[in-house]
Amino acid sequence: MTPEERQHHRKGPITLSGSQRPDRTTDQRLLEEDGSGQWVHSDPWRVMRIQSEFVEGFGALAELGPAISIFGSARLDEDDPHYQSTVEIAKGIVELGYAVITGGGPGIMEAGNRGAKEAGGVSVGLGIELPYETGLNDYVDLGVDFRYFFVRKTMFVKYSSGYVVMPGGFGTFDELFEALCLMQTHKIDLFPVVLVGRAYWQGLLDWLRTAVVEGGMINPLDVDLMRVVDTPEEALEVLREAAEREAAAQQAERGL
Repeated sequence: MTPEERQHHRKGPITLSGSQRPDRTTDQRLLEEDGSGQWVHSDPWRVMRIQSEFVEGFGALAELGPAISIFGSARLDEDDPHYQSTVEIAKGIVELGYAVITGGGPGIMEAGNRGAKEAGGVSVGLGIELPYETGLNDYVDLGVDFRYFFVRKTMFVKYSSGYVVMPGGFGTFDELFEALCLMQTHKIDLFPVVLVGRAYWQGLLDWLRTAVVEGGMINPLDVDLMRVVDTPEEALEVLREAAEREAAAQQAERGL
């Protein structure tokens, strides 16, 4: 990221630079109180801002239709094989009849939006206020910027019919385990969670099946909430099978 890019700060729908650039994010101010008691006066107003973010997100995405979210590292450029795979997966997702949702940033997110746009599909970016970021990438057709991570994560879960998870860091892990926890606790219906890149993810799966399962922390079946693949074709096949099962279940409910 260049010094010029670091001069700009996204705060919800607002862009700040120069002397207007804050030194803390909205989430920091919400979660890192100093114990002075001032939160009694300020937090009720924050509720209104949080409410407005939910309203804006719901309003923007309500008519989106079925969509698949793609997650992965913001640090990979277009020469990386995972970037290229993500472009192909996003194109295939559009061909399956889905929109593509990403975090709207660079790296894997850009690749997902790029593939969706190049395939003529709906390319959605859900951005977030961070200390340093470049804003939504150039391939986003429908973009929403959020101040609060928890509001943004709600949008991913509510409007996604599945997750494709490319190699990534803490943010990627956060979105992955959020979905797994919600499915495990029956807060949401099961949907496909596809991890792409066996070499990257296998160590995590081995740890889950040994230390975590054998320690009695989760059920062995919980690990099966994820499918691990290596190629775009395999990832799309998992999504295709899930779509066919969902269509068959809906037909059965209607008695067809």
